[in-house]
Amino acid sequence: MTHFVREQPASGGKARDVIPGVTEPAGRAFSALFRLLKVVRPDRPIHPKGIGLAGVLTRTGSSAEPSGLDWLDSAGIDTVAARFSRSVGLPGGLPDILGLALRVTPSRGVPPGRADDAGPADVLFASTGWQVPGRFLLQPRLDVTSATFTTLMPYRGRKGPVLVGLRTKSLPAGSVTSGDWILGLYWARPAGQWRQCGELRLQAAPEPADTPLRFNPLENQPPGAGTYAWTRRLRERSYRAAQQPAPADVAHSAAALSRADNRTSPATPGRNTMSTVSQLFNTPAADVWRVIADGWLYSGWVVGASRIRAVDDAWPQVGTRLHHSVGAWPLVINDSTRVTAAEPGKSLELVARGWPMGEAKVVITLQDQGGQCLVTIAEDAIRGPGRKVPKMMRDPMITVRNRETLKRLELMAVGGAGK
Repeated sequence: MTHFVREQPASGGKARDVIPGVTEPAGRAFSALFRLLKVVRPDRPIHPKGIGLAGVLTRTGSSAEPSGLDWLDSAGIDTVAARFSRSVGLPGGLPDILGLALRVTPSRGVPPGRADDAGPADVLFASTGWQVPGRFLLQPRLDVTSATFTTLMPYRGRKGPVLVGLRTKSLPAGSVTSGDWILGLYWARPAGQWRQCGELRLQAAPEPADTPLRFNPLENQPPGAGTYAWTRRLRERSYRAAQQPAPADVAHSAAALSRADNRTSPATPGRNTMSTVSQLFNTPAADVWRVIADGWLYSGWVVGASRIRAVDDAWPQVGTRLHHSVGAWPLVINDSTRVTAAEPGKSLELVARGWPMGEAKVVITLQDQGGQCLVTIAEDAIRGPGRKVPKMMRDPMITVRNRETLKRLELMAVGGAGK
């Protein structure tokens, strides 16, 4: 039976039923998704790359028809540090959910008696529709010129729920780095009309770079604003999961990924394009290499390889192949894996074929740590239909499979398998 909690909003609002039986599981599901994404994006699971901006927010106030948020209802000037980003991180030529995070420091116009509320506030906007119901739905956009932004979820004010919105008024050359980006600041009731209450001017540095700022709109709220319990239940765990430090093995994986990508993709140095996992084995590197150097053992530890049909005599020297089958009998695909680079005892680079799905590049590195060995696998599709799967979808699948691969490899190394 679903249990209801009667939540009393601030004075002037209507009492409303909130259903923890819905928002609580949804919040946990979002948190689980963020933790999964952090496997492949340890620093920022969403909005991975951004541009730091700075500017000024001029609040004209809304005294004629107050919103119920002191910050919006009073005139003043705030300094702003901002970050513009694309949520999924898709290439610029594809629509993406756009994000604009503001850290607002009220500098003038703070209402008397509200000094305690006048610290920096984080206000997060995402590209949505402008009218009902679109203002509550994330909407991908190609660029900011036609995009409208809202806080998506309402603040809790003295007169009830308040949505805050932004829409572009002018942007030279259509780029956030090309000059002053001017946006109108608005507020509205969830189903009401928008009312302008200020103007935001942002500008990028001469050489735009990302900002290390981390934003939390639940903990850093504007003067006079609060949150509803249901919005906190939906968002709090996700923010906590996104901003907690990455585990040591995941952090190391990101570093290993960068090194592997620099080595294998010289055309795009420094870009982290491969899914990477690491595991510390309780066995020396020499024992691990013995398993890797025996091509006939690959179907025992490589997830997806169902059998080995032949192995070149000089395996794993550069240019040699092992001939394998992929899939479960009788639906098996015969193909091969070729060595593209090798440093015995330390690293092995492969191109694994499995047409009609395509080809993948795999980089295995070993770091001997005395009686232990840190083993890293970096992998990504490079040709065929697998390459067409969005990276945000294929990375988690590769990561889960290669974590199991590492577990199997360690068991074989500890057990003394190999030549």
